Amino acid sequence: MITRTVIRRGLRLLALALAVVVALAGVLAAALRLQFTGAPAAWAKSTGNDALWLGHAWVDGRRTERDVEQLAARLKTTGIKDVYVHSGPFETDGRLDPAKYPNAGNFVKWLREHAPGIRISAWLGQRVDGFLDLDDPRARANVLSGVAAIMKQGFDGIHYNFEPIGDGDTDFLDLLEQTRRHTGLLSASTPQIEPYPGLRLAARAAIGHDKYWSQGFFEQVVARVDQVAVMTYDSYLPAQSLYGGHVARQARLALDLVPEDKALYIGAPAYHDHGAPWLDAAESVAMAAEGARLALTDHGRRERFGLALYVDFAATEEDWREYMTRWR
Repeated sequence: MITRTVIRRGLRLLALALAVVVALAGVLAAALRLQFTGAPAAWAKSTGNDALWLGHAWVDGRRTERDVEQLAARLKTTGIKDVYVHSGPFETDGRLDPAKYPNAGNFVKWLREHAPGIRISAWLGQRVDGFLDLDDPRARANVLSGVAAIMKQGFDGIHYNFEPIGDGDTDFLDLLEQTRRHTGLLSASTPQIEPYPGLRLAARAAIGHDKYWSQGFFEQVVARVDQVAVMTYDSYLPAQSLYGGHVARQARLALDLVPEDKALYIGAPAYHDHGAPWLDAAESVAMAAEGARLALTDHGRRERFGLALYVDFAATEEDWREYMTRWR
């Protein structure tokens, strides 16, 4: 029989636990807000080494050469040097069906003609939490076969985006190493870096997979690629200043972890369907740009550092204006 004393004791413990959670959330919020203080230097902006994720319509036949001309005209006014065009996803067994990218060769040819100097990578990936098993050697072999085939379309490189990759996943590291046989330019989207000790395990306990990577694993991935794009969006932070501080923290960590001979991109949310109303208000290209500028100011000048806009088909003219005025 549960007595009133037991109930009261349980309620007190619950209240204490809630108080601890609220206190820790307050400390985290204060730390992120502190990251977003100060004024960025005038020089802390685009060096012409930015990137853009492009949707699938560019390779599946829906986009024409006229569309590519218009895209090229916009790109010429920006600092975008790399585009990642969605050309997958992989099947459950790792195969990449060529029917998914029938217009890839034309897209590559047209963009080279109208925007010479832009590097074009095939953006490939899949969900790996119960869908594609990268732990299976046969699946990884199929992925590599698909990479070899799509590179024949004329792409400059491969851009991987598998989610969620757990911290310490050695099979993912093996896939990166093996992909080097097929491309001279390799890049990857990454989760956020653990911003403060203990948060990786706490987030994993809450959502069932790694939201953050440890600094050590992030460095292992960086060592195997030429470019890395940190996906700083979907932070679930409720205010612009907190999101800006989050981006600044991620950029500061990444700037210290990515060697200067590799390209580092900070993902900027040029989309508006976050799934939570407060995220649409808190996360923006402008806040990502401001956070990146603050981090760069503290770090010092760096050439191969930029924003990566996600994603072309969801970006509004306001997103482009924020990129051009706050970062460019």
